[in-house]
Amino acid sequence: MDQKTTKTVKHEKTTAGFEKLWIWQKAHNLMQEIHKFCKTLPREEKFRIRDQIERSSSSVCDNISEGYTSYYYKDKIKGFFTARKEAGETQNHLRKLEGKGYLNPKTSQTWIEEFEEVMRGINGYVNYIRSKRGAKR
Repeated sequence: MDQKTTKTVKHEKTTAGFEKLWIWQKAHNLMQEIHKFCKTLPREEKFRIRDQIERSSSSVCDNISEGYTSYYYKDKIKGFFTARKEAGETQNHLRKLEGKGYLNPKTSQTWIEEFEEVMRGINGYVNYIRSKRGAKR
């Protein structure tokens, strides 16, 4: 086949189901903001607080996607509960960064409140999953 008869295959970007969830979108945006901020931290914090907050903020959206794509009910719930715990851990890291003087209190408070919103959204989504299953709790 010559170049003129070869078809060009275009790959369209597929959106995963979890990417449509506002809680995943918000957690993902927060994670990106935090990772961008972490690039400004001193070098000596690279394997201390920086590594911890980058990992916990990433885990929020990782576990939302894992819970969403899980086939079994208990695995779904577990993924969302883990995401909620990681969001709480990230809030704690934000307070540590603020306490060390690396993060201004206004930004810290804003991000903490946004993670609270994500956690409330996770609670709501878990309740939605439970209602679809017919669970009482």
